[in-house]
Amino acid sequence: MDASTVIIPVVLCGGSGTRLWPLSREGYPKQFLRLLGERSLLQDTLLRARAIPDAVSPILVSNHAHRFMVAEQAREVGIHDAALILEPHARNTAPAAAAAVLHAMAAGKDPLLLLLPADHAIRDTQAFVQAISGGIQAAQDGAIVTFGIVPTEPATGYGYIKAGAPEAGAAFGVSRFVEKPSRKIAEQYLSEGGYFWNSGMFLFRASSYLAELESHAPQICKSVQAAVSQGHQDLDFFRLHADSFAHCPSDSIDYAVMEHTKRACLVPMAAQWSDVGSWDSVWQASDKSEDGNVAVGDVLMHQTKDSLIHASHRLVAVAGLDGVMVLETSDAVLVLDRNKAQDVKALVERVRKEERSEATEHRNVYRPWGAYDSVDSGDRYQVKRITVKPGARLSLQMHHHRAEHWIVVKGTARVTRGEKTFLLTENQSTYIPLGTLHRLENVGKIPLELIEVQSGAYLGEDDIVRFDDNYGRQQVTDLLKHE
Repeated sequence: MDASTVIIPVVLCGGSGTRLWPLSREGYPKQFLRLLGERSLLQDTLLRARAIPDAVSPILVSNHAHRFMVAEQAREVGIHDAALILEPHARNTAPAAAAAVLHAMAAGKDPLLLLLPADHAIRDTQAFVQAISGGIQAAQDGAIVTFGIVPTEPATGYGYIKAGAPEAGAAFGVSRFVEKPSRKIAEQYLSEGGYFWNSGMFLFRASSYLAELESHAPQICKSVQAAVSQGHQDLDFFRLHADSFAHCPSDSIDYAVMEHTKRACLVPMAAQWSDVGSWDSVWQASDKSEDGNVAVGDVLMHQTKDSLIHASHRLVAVAGLDGVMVLETSDAVLVLDRNKAQDVKALVERVRKEERSEATEHRNVYRPWGAYDSVDSGDRYQVKRITVKPGARLSLQMHHHRAEHWIVVKGTARVTRGEKTFLLTENQSTYIPLGTLHRLENVGKIPLELIEVQSGAYLGEDDIVRFDDNYGRQQVTDLLKHE
């Protein structure tokens, strides 16, 4: 492989995906969901990037809260050598790209970087790879290449880019960037030709991006340089320095760089692309029945057309309706007109305003050691079903406000309770008194499943004092909520 054409994919794993509620939540946003098949959007993105002939191990940029999900989903598709950069605060795409650039240049090299959102769907991988290849020459020559999606309809939900004169390879110059247009203007763009949807994908040489950022957004460049230089490695993750990154302005690459630079180029891409920004776009991107229906899970439909029905935990039956969407989870059900898909965002804002947990977490919460499902709760009690992966163990911890009773229903557990360590197998149980040091481990070859009954005056997830942890979470001197 020619060192001058090595491409490092940079996958931006941020974003909340509020328009895909109730499946997408703050704690488990859309890039981790399996919306269009057996793999998540993030996993599909990683595999597409791996299909590029000159691509090497990727850089993944994620926020702190999602770090274990990002690492686990990468491992599930055979990617074990990715570099994982953690943002302590959300600062949009321009700073995230800068952090990846500085990380890639740390070894004194100046590679090409391919910036990819983690939450897009592309059905034609061959066309995607061909478009990337068409931008290599321009990027090698110092251009900041963006990929414009060939429009298939007068969409009003995307920004547009007007192409200029032909340049190196398959690239064109950029005449102008256009904000999301009205329907009438979008129809005019399609009629004129030469306009493309702004995909948010970019290819550039590391030094080219850094130079343009320093020229047009110097405070972003300075803040990210400080955050990287003062950052540190934590297990498999590189943590940006929190205070330095906190002072970084929040801005997208489009506003910070692309609308100002003279190096912008555009390569057309016709790869059946979708930003999967709403439930209607999920319907559009999915395989459909003869009646135009998309059914996921345990679904029954009768005299129903052009609808999306997604059942996660129970039977969902729909009759006599056209153009509807029904999304069911363990703790919420959303029913809406397919033409009103954008209104989901307003509903999510109401859920947040009422400070309901359905805005942030699913009933099933993922942890680096496994997951737990909050089965039931009431005054002074809570019941969870806990699953621990083989070989994994929870932190050595204690609680100030609650006691716990564990009942093993599958597998074998090693339990530390105070000064004692012992094994529990199926149908055996133990009691952890309030204030007692304890730990749970799966020493078997199959997932460990148990029922945990908590009782006490306060049952919040932040009542955890950690003394030892395999996953680098904060310890006894610095309590950490929701981990």
